[in-house]
Amino acid sequence: MLFDPHEFDGAHLDPESRRLLRATIDWFENRGKRRLIADDQARVWYTDFLDFVGREKLFATFCTPRSEADGAPDKRWDAARNAALSEIFGFYGLQYWYAWQVTVLGLGPIWMSDNAVARRRAAELLDEGAVFAFGLSEKEHGADVYSTDMILTPTGDGSGTDLFRANGGKYYIGNGNVAGMVSVFGRRADVEGPDGYVFFAVDSRHPNFKLVKNIVDSQMFVSEFHLEDYPVGADDVLHTGQDAFDAALNTVNVGKFNLCTASIGITEHAFHEAITHAHNRVLYGKRVTDFPHVRQSFVDAYARLAAMKLFSDRAVDYFRTASPDDRRYLLFNPITKMKVTSEGEQVIGLLWDVIAAKGFEKDTYFAMAGRDIGALPKLEGTVHVNLALVLKFMPAYLFDPVAYPEVPTRHDAADDDFFWRQGPARGLGGIRFHDWETAYRKFAHVPNVARFHQQAQAIRTLLTTAAPDHEQQQDLDFLLNLGHLFTLVVYGQLVLEQADLTDLDADLLDQVFDVLVRDFSGYAVALHGKASSTDGQQAWALGQVRKPVVDRERFERVWARVAALSGAYEMNP
Repeated sequence: MLFDPHEFDGAHLDPESRRLLRATIDWFENRGKRRLIADDQARVWYTDFLDFVGREKLFATFCTPRSEADGAPDKRWDAARNAALSEIFGFYGLQYWYAWQVTVLGLGPIWMSDNAVARRRAAELLDEGAVFAFGLSEKEHGADVYSTDMILTPTGDGSGTDLFRANGGKYYIGNGNVAGMVSVFGRRADVEGPDGYVFFAVDSRHPNFKLVKNIVDSQMFVSEFHLEDYPVGADDVLHTGQDAFDAALNTVNVGKFNLCTASIGITEHAFHEAITHAHNRVLYGKRVTDFPHVRQSFVDAYARLAAMKLFSDRAVDYFRTASPDDRRYLLFNPITKMKVTSEGEQVIGLLWDVIAAKGFEKDTYFAMAGRDIGALPKLEGTVHVNLALVLKFMPAYLFDPVAYPEVPTRHDAADDDFFWRQGPARGLGGIRFHDWETAYRKFAHVPNVARFHQQAQAIRTLLTTAAPDHEQQQDLDFLLNLGHLFTLVVYGQLVLEQADLTDLDADLLDQVFDVLVRDFSGYAVALHGKASSTDGQQAWALGQVRKPVVDRERFERVWARVAALSGAYEMNP
């Protein structure tokens, strides 16, 4: 279940993808753990990493859609292999993943554009080893695209080479120090409302591009930059009007999915370190892992990590199968960004409670993981933004299922070109889903799946007998807690679908739902305690507090799997 670089073969992917992923692993392993940590502590800009990326044409192969590949057989945008690469980068450090992540985001508006000149320029830059950047956020407004202060002023009658002069600043922009192209969101000075939005491309080497600083104390470069009378010509304009707004949100749909696989990679490496340390440490005459609370923490962490991987792997299938008639991925996407990354924090917390002071030691990967894991839920507008988005899908998901063709496992070497034609970023309430209970019924024989299914079904009871009133529907604090409960149902559904596709061990699946039953009970208690909860809602909440089905033999079998990971992997020194 855990990624082990020494055992990785990528058998589910094509030969060139396997070769590039193996080369990436070998690059990190050959440099070794001491160098990885020393560079992190010294905040060394990773030129050698970017040189490797360019030399192997890694980003060029993984980030160039076939339409811009000029016949190169291995270039495509393939969400399955992108997820594998993202996990590997996370495994070795958030900073390396970040250079990849913001390149993906920077390319989004370009590949979505009808501007053939800009697309060709991007493909050429990728071939040369360039990275990219996504200029959306601003210091005063964050990612609030409605309030952008990046202003494009027309230069005159439009007869010259330059159509606009751009002025304004951007903040939190990764790779802004070296990006070959930066996709920048702004608005026209002479057009009000959505019609004035513009996405345009700039070059960080241009003299009118003013790099201010790196706003973080890290290896990665998270820039602040200003454009000062930056000339914008027709070949630089990517999108205008409502299309520019849609490109911003649709790029996030594609790019921020990588948050979940980064979190998975970080927690896997930290897990290897933690179990090896704890299982070989003796305190008070006993092996640390002989203490019952330590075993419980490790088993819970392992179950949570397993669920993270199962959900994320299955979500990839829905991404790759998406079409204008099947937009279910728009529910699963915010859950990968919010739920999977939050679970990563939970896993690190459980492991840290066990290894305690060891987690602060400067020669461990864990110290990096503990520092970085909390960034991922916060890199996409916070958990709360994604929970609010998830709630938009709840009525259709719970009450109005429709039939869809079965979605298979998608490891085929296909180009996921739908990402570049997602269409308008609206109409979420009209998206329909297949019957979520099918997966739960299939695993009714697994005790804790059956128990969690009862809790999940009860959400419909809540919404039909004690639904939030008008005032509560305006109370985001109340609604977000409801969003957590609903998210667990969706999370469990995709975990079960992937468990079915992979023939997951029943013991581990039961242990995963042991955790979910407890989580649902916790959110139910929280709903009970909300200031605005009614008597009916409080009664419902207490009725959903359930104890998981306890099976000590099952627990010990899962623990044996965890204990076997002690010493299984240690990064080359």
